[in-house]
Amino acid sequence: MYGLYDKEGMLRFVDADKDACIAYAELFELGSTNYCLIDLASDTKKVTAANLGQNLGGNNN
Repeated sequence: MYGLYDKEGMLRFVDADKDACIAYAELFELGSTNYCLIDLASDTKKVTAANLGQNLGGNNN
């Protein structure tokens, strides 16, 4: 899965095909210096929410 971000960091397009992302950029005349193509498949690590209750210490001053 690839994500195409513009130079402002806004996600513009997501697709499984890298060439489709590049075609999207060309369609809207985004030059290669105006976008960033990121392989999102390599970032599939699950994020687990922290249980803040376990990390809070009792401090009543």
